[in-house]
Amino acid sequence: MKHLKITSAIIATLLSPNLLAATTLIENIQGYSHNGEQLQQFKAVQFSDDKIDKVFFSSDKLPTNSDIKRIDGQGKTLLPGLIDAHGHVLSYGLSLTSAELYSTSSEQDAVQQVVEFNKANPSNGWIKGRGWNQVQWQNKQFPTAKSLDKYFKDTPVVLDRVDGHALWVNSKTLELAGINKDTKEVDGGQIIRDEQGNPTGVLVDNAMNLVFAKIPALTPQQTKEALSLAMKSLAKVGLTSVHDAGIETANIDAFKAMSANDEMLIRINAMLGAWDPEFSKQLAKGHFNSEDDMLLINSVKISADGALGSRGAALIEDYSDMPHHKGLLLYSNEELTAVMKQSMQAGFQVNTHAIGDNANKIVIDNYEQLIKQTKTKDLRHRVEHAQILQLSDIPRFHQLGIIASMQATHATSDKNMAEDRVGSERIKGAYAWRSLLEAKAVIAAGSDFPVEYPNPFFGLHSSVTRQDQQNQPENGWYSNEAMTIAEAFKSFTIDAAYAGHQEKIIGSIETGKKADFILIDQNIFTIDAKEIWKTKVINTWVNGKKVEF
Repeated sequence: MKHLKITSAIIATLLSPNLLAATTLIENIQGYSHNGEQLQQFKAVQFSDDKIDKVFFSSDKLPTNSDIKRIDGQGKTLLPGLIDAHGHVLSYGLSLTSAELYSTSSEQDAVQQVVEFNKANPSNGWIKGRGWNQVQWQNKQFPTAKSLDKYFKDTPVVLDRVDGHALWVNSKTLELAGINKDTKEVDGGQIIRDEQGNPTGVLVDNAMNLVFAKIPALTPQQTKEALSLAMKSLAKVGLTSVHDAGIETANIDAFKAMSANDEMLIRINAMLGAWDPEFSKQLAKGHFNSEDDMLLINSVKISADGALGSRGAALIEDYSDMPHHKGLLLYSNEELTAVMKQSMQAGFQVNTHAIGDNANKIVIDNYEQLIKQTKTKDLRHRVEHAQILQLSDIPRFHQLGIIASMQATHATSDKNMAEDRVGSERIKGAYAWRSLLEAKAVIAAGSDFPVEYPNPFFGLHSSVTRQDQQNQPENGWYSNEAMTIAEAFKSFTIDAAYAGHQEKIIGSIETGKKADFILIDQNIFTIDAKEIWKTKVINTWVNGKKVEF
């Protein structure tokens, strides 16, 4: 009797992933995905483990193998997993367990929401909340510490404005942060004061750091819990990948630990926060990519200015509704150039927040100069938001090879105040998706959650209709800047993947790519565009695994 000699090659063959792979076929679907510029339809997709084996088109015969697991899509629509190119995962997770102020109708209503939240969730420490927006209130005035002091005299309260660029705090918080009449202004920030110079309780942009420095840091376990909560919620609305727009070392460490333990529910493409005290050390570590491609770090987030709603966006001319005020630049020109150049020289893609037309011009000017110096055009540097643009700056995106990372729901949320802030001329270069596309720019779509809700179907709806969910305004807000549904879908899929240097593995349903896709309850390409935001996700698969909601 002959004995088979077991070699390492035979063992390797026996353990080959292709032999061990469980193959699944999702059939009876209306499938859509981009292949290059073309939107294609298909009827089934087969995958093994984390990779797509084959896409079946109308004339293709489906396999009959008995060892293939079959899933009946029941005629529903299958899409590649949607990608949010600009969100804040930890902040979103924390917002899910703090006071929710997004729908408040007045300052007093917001205070009452915090009171009710604290009754239901008693705290011995700091009380936190997020989402207030004075523009939605009848008086449109910033809130004050006094209204919070009536209910919270000895407990610090910190409430983020909807855009994350202003804080509303009570007097106890001001006291703990050492903020009083004699406190000097912070470069790139503003302490809102009354006529006597006393702080009123609202801090804008860099002035917020005075409070942040006093808030106890999260424990590693608290960080992990918030990230897990966020990722599950994001998967539920159809997001399989998120570009996390600026995180610090503790957050990076938490993601790496979760990645090592196979606890990542969705893909995270994380940007190093330039404000992190350990930023230079993180740059020196170079890029990071987990073996399963669930965690990628190859980019940097820098913030050039503030937000439009809190009048922190840096404008070239005065705000139309506030004479002698042009907003805030968070860095000096020299500092901004230095940190951008440092990041490029380290081989990192640079993603710079710019909302006002002045901030955008400064950032694009820097890109023009620094890309030549560092020879890094291939890194696909980005402008995050690109919200208010001079018309003359729009063609520069394509010319310089920089990407416009934009959030459609910002337009439909800001439509009630944006023109008040910038006037009828500057608004022509605001939220200018059509103008950018016609100038051959790449738009990567996102939501900026938790500033906006992360549901990508809200963004798709806003992109196409330029309307809110009440179908207002009737014909769309500056509807000449709207996208088609195919363009909007592309901005949430393959173009968002391209913006993260991941277009070879995700962003479309193609053979060899990762098995990331979602099954939804209606066909967004055939229904009335006004109904897109109502879309519900039935199932989400990431890396070939169905995510349990």
